[in-house]
Amino acid sequence: MIKRRNILTVIALLLAVFITTNVFGSSGEAAEGHDFAKTFLWIAIILIAAKLSSLVEKYGQPAVLGELVIGVILGNLVLLGFHGLEPIKADAIIAFLAELGVVILLFQIGLESNMKEMSKVGFKAGIVAVLGVIVPFVLGTWVVGPWLLPGLTFNAYLFLGATLTATSVGITARVFKDLNKLKTKEAQIVLGAAVIDDVLGLIILAVVSAIVTAGSVSAGTIGLIFGKAVLFLVGSIVVGQLTAPGISRIFAKINAGVGMKFTLAICFGLLFAYFASVIGLAPIVGAFAAGLVLDAVHFKYFKDPKIVADIKKHFKEHHAEENGVSEILHKHSERHVEEIVEPIGLFLVPIFFVMTGFAVDLTTLFNLKVLLVALGITIVAILGKLVVGLVAGKVNKWVVGWGMVPRGEVGLIFATIGKGLGVVDDSVFSVIVIVVILTTLIPPVVLNLLLRKETKEQHL
Repeated sequence: MIKRRNILTVIALLLAVFITTNVFGSSGEAAEGHDFAKTFLWIAIILIAAKLSSLVEKYGQPAVLGELVIGVILGNLVLLGFHGLEPIKADAIIAFLAELGVVILLFQIGLESNMKEMSKVGFKAGIVAVLGVIVPFVLGTWVVGPWLLPGLTFNAYLFLGATLTATSVGITARVFKDLNKLKTKEAQIVLGAAVIDDVLGLIILAVVSAIVTAGSVSAGTIGLIFGKAVLFLVGSIVVGQLTAPGISRIFAKINAGVGMKFTLAICFGLLFAYFASVIGLAPIVGAFAAGLVLDAVHFKYFKDPKIVADIKKHFKEHHAEENGVSEILHKHSERHVEEIVEPIGLFLVPIFFVMTGFAVDLTTLFNLKVLLVALGITIVAILGKLVVGLVAGKVNKWVVGWGMVPRGEVGLIFATIGKGLGVVDDSVFSVIVIVVILTTLIPPVVLNLLLRKETKEQHL
């Protein structure tokens, strides 16, 4: 039970935020310093809300679900007449921090993933990704689109199909991370498939956009897009593995402390994210690749003096064998990269998920016709991804299938591009938003149940 004193503390905190945002935040005077101060307030509100939402963990749900839901609630308080948080949606700094948050998350996921283990499921991940793109695209373009949304142009159906191909790996990865399931075969297949899915989704988006704007697209253009994507993924891993030890050695000579180690690791992730963006891939793909590249052995030149001294002191006090020192240090280094990156993830990652919830407009649910059409397309969108579990091999097929379901911000990006090109009207956009909402909020709950059930069965 939550103590009444704690509840009163939370209520007092919320009242303070309400008064601050409505009384002091309503002023039209916007000096540059004041704008930064308001952004500090928004960040504090988002982080506090994210931590309050972690109450869902007491009921067996992953933290990401609470962050998404609290974001939806805060982003729609305007429906209750509370406009104090509306400026958050237009704050460019918050938007940047959210984008940085998902980049850091995928970098962390890459660090915790084992490339050797992922290579073992590489073929299965490829099959899962291809099927997970083809089936939703065909169903959206030629089946459910014309059936539930008759009278639209073929280009509109193309964009609907393209939107249904999307997979938001950040949401699924966070669920696996929250439940300590990143090392499982299911997680490795889903993560690998999601990266390939991003490449295939990029190609489909580029092709569909070209058809809409130019009326056609050449095979050479498709091949160029695909070639750049594959070259980046393979090249980044190969080049990264070859250069990381040398770069690490150089920087370790300057300073072998934890600060330099942190800087080197983070810069690796950010640079790979940038290079991915340069060739047209999502930055998160580059960040994930960087995490895969970096290994504990790349930081063997970094020996934190304080840690080394503490370990040696411990061994000396207990009269233990000196050769145990190197073993302890090695075990520590294997986790130390992830540990020093974790605090920045705790700061930034919740901002991304809360802001993903903020982007959800619940007014789209008020139109019954739109809602019913969206529910029909959501069912198809879910089934189109669940079917991939059938080709995942001897693993929990439901976990793999549901792991590919979330559309999240990726689906919204596809829909926004379609709207910008004039082929997706307001009603279709509203339908897609509802589909994104449902395919974002439902999978964490289902995955949580499946993974916990699997854990219980393993312990029996």
